[in-house]
Amino acid sequence: MTAFIEGLLSGGEAYAPPAATFNWFGIPDHDEWVADALADPLDWWHSQAAAIAWDRVPKTTFTGTMDDPHWFPDGRLNVTVSCLDRNASSHPHAIAYEFVGEDGSERTITYAQLLARVCQLANALRLDGVVGGDRVCIYMPLSIEGIVAMLACARIGAIHSVVYAGLGATALCDRVDDAGATVMIVGDVTYRRGKAIDLKSIVDDAVTRLPQIRRVIVWRREAGTLVDDREVDFEAYCDQQPATCAPVIVDAEHPLFILYTSGTTGKPKGVVLPHGGYLVGCSTLLRLTTGITPDDVYWCTSDIGWIVGHSIMVYGALANRYRIVLREGSPDFPNTSVVYDVIARKRVTKFYTAPTLARMLMRFGPANAEAHDLSSLQAMFCAGEPLNPEAWHFLYDVMGRGNAPVCNQWWQTELAGPSIGYLPTDTIRPDRSGKPFGPLRFSIRAADGTVLPANQGGLLVLETPAPHMFCGVWGDKSRFASYFQQIAGVYTAGDVSTIDDDGSISVLGRADDVLKVAGHRLATADVESALVSHPACGEAAAIGVPDEIKGEVIVVFVILRVGHTASDALANELIAHVRREIGPIATPKSVEIVAKLPKTRSGKIMRRVLRAQHLGMDLGDLTTLDD
Repeated sequence: MTAFIEGLLSGGEAYAPPAATFNWFGIPDHDEWVADALADPLDWWHSQAAAIAWDRVPKTTFTGTMDDPHWFPDGRLNVTVSCLDRNASSHPHAIAYEFVGEDGSERTITYAQLLARVCQLANALRLDGVVGGDRVCIYMPLSIEGIVAMLACARIGAIHSVVYAGLGATALCDRVDDAGATVMIVGDVTYRRGKAIDLKSIVDDAVTRLPQIRRVIVWRREAGTLVDDREVDFEAYCDQQPATCAPVIVDAEHPLFILYTSGTTGKPKGVVLPHGGYLVGCSTLLRLTTGITPDDVYWCTSDIGWIVGHSIMVYGALANRYRIVLREGSPDFPNTSVVYDVIARKRVTKFYTAPTLARMLMRFGPANAEAHDLSSLQAMFCAGEPLNPEAWHFLYDVMGRGNAPVCNQWWQTELAGPSIGYLPTDTIRPDRSGKPFGPLRFSIRAADGTVLPANQGGLLVLETPAPHMFCGVWGDKSRFASYFQQIAGVYTAGDVSTIDDDGSISVLGRADDVLKVAGHRLATADVESALVSHPACGEAAAIGVPDEIKGEVIVVFVILRVGHTASDALANELIAHVRREIGPIATPKSVEIVAKLPKTRSGKIMRRVLRAQHLGMDLGDLTTLDD
């Protein structure tokens, strides 16, 4: 069996940037930008650090190695000064967040108001005994209050750990235990599809198993009662506190947060990011790769429970003084036009979303988008998992009408800022993920570490340290070290990829999702993209199942687009379509048409769950599965 991934699908399409893009985006040539940065990466990062508010400006940029990194080790700061104080001082009335509820309710908060509320909660926490280095678990819906909770912890040097609101009591307990948190800030409900989803009962269940929790601060939107003597009301806790609170200045390497990844099995992994390097890296790469400015209306459809929410809805966005739209609830409720409604009404200029949402909109067809004025859109960005060309075309042709570049981006929880992708001024290839950003250098390796030639698929590795890269796994040094031991001296990302002659990278999916059919190693993304190119297929997931002759055969699960009906004839047509698009080796054994696919709450398809269901195996850890 060949040891490498076979790159099968390449549409050969390339789209030049709209001419108007050069009027607002500041990097005209991606390759020159990267070459300049790579000429002296540490000098480049040192110059970017000047955009951050330091209490003691660092003289040293980096010491150590990739598996023992120390960024700006002699610097001191508190991230909230960059995110809040300087913006509240220079632009107190500038809007930080525009919150939109699923019921149509709206609320805005300025930078001055946000700073004041953060200080009130910070003072309350400090009065309650929370000190620097303490861990605080945040279990709140996408809301201004959830962001206030994050920033208030940072303000006093406490370490926050946001757990996505909706994960079950066992998952919540595991993360609280692992972090050693003693205080929780929680919400009683979140709103989804017109219903109040009970979060408080999950918290109550978890807290009975967590005797170490001494305080639970409850943000109440319903008329629930406090049931435990450890509980206090969020509003009452904050309201009488002073609206000023001096930031606790910490070393640049002081942990800012722990974020647990939505892994597939086993013990939760607490990725640690520090104040200094993280803020420099995520704010720099967000600003430079998107061209977003304080004059834009910027909507990111992620959640504070994920790294995208941390980096480009909170810390990176606030450090750049962005005006950020938040929307709680389902993106297809109360109707399938709600995404377009928000863009048109708010005049959103930059839109950051996930391939899952793009494919959902595509399933509903183009009519909803065509009925709305989306002319404010200047650019769209996608991250989370591979963006198939058909979904790219929907965003570009239907939502952007050819006037807004659609830029794929790739990064991970461990790499907490945009790392590979397209710039708005690039010529974009819809079937590629893009090129490295700034002074980041990637290569494709075989399992033994050999650098593979162009167009040969293998493991994606990062060869250069980056300040926005995780600096540890909480309480587990060996797990952190393992990322750098698979191939010595580099960071192995866990994704399979190819790189073209011109340096364009295609991230094809997780290494665990590789299909091995009759001596050929195929990426699930190739098979799934072929399926979604059929007019009846809205979403697809491919898995490999054991076969005595071929080793594995391909089974696919498909969600149909609106207007199409499941039938054996259609399933056979989809099988034939994959064979025609890719070739005989990728022909699925069967197609199952389903109503939904198992996904994490961040929208990633859980193919291992499909495989376990299909084979009658144990489903494993389902704590991150979206209901």
